[in-house]
Amino acid sequence: MFVLPFLRRDLPALEGDRVILRLPVSRDFKEWARLRGESRSFLEPWEPSWASDELDRSAWRYRLRRYREDYSRGQAIPFFIFEKISGKLLGGVTLGNIRHGVSRSGHIGYWIGEKHAGQGYMLEAIELLAKHAFGTMRLHRIEAACIPGNRRSVRVLEKAGFTREGLLRSYLKINGTWQDHYLYALIADDPRSGKARD
Repeated sequence: MFVLPFLRRDLPALEGDRVILRLPVSRDFKEWARLRGESRSFLEPWEPSWASDELDRSAWRYRLRRYREDYSRGQAIPFFIFEKISGKLLGGVTLGNIRHGVSRSGHIGYWIGEKHAGQGYMLEAIELLAKHAFGTMRLHRIEAACIPGNRRSVRVLEKAGFTREGLLRSYLKINGTWQDHYLYALIADDPRSGKARD
């Protein structure tokens, strides 16, 4: 199978001032399950409905397999976010729906544990991922969608330099209900894209 140059198996972790992004591995299960479980009521309003086995090891193995398949096909790069000093898992950010050719774009999704929210970790993670996407991967556009009532998500995207481009009506089924989403985008030529910092 052809693997795009940026998808080498030795892809380094992305390192910022306070966070490190790296691909999930098997040994992350316990910490991931604990953080997601503790943060369930915080996360559920903004995510697809959780399965009954959401935090089980079997579901984790399936999730890892899907991550690897998407990664090897060049469709997505899933990162976990770790605090640089302590090594604690903070959340996750994924660049998915990666398209090449004339589009050269991708879509980000993200989550953070409740106890780590509002401390600037997600902003740094998104900025690191954007720098990687526009630099190493040579993408031109990154999109993100968020529910209008999710003020934290709106704030982090706008702080990261994303521009609101419109409203996607009944876009995604979140927590059992079809929800409108704002569409945000960051372009490689935008001043906050991180391209200038490569």
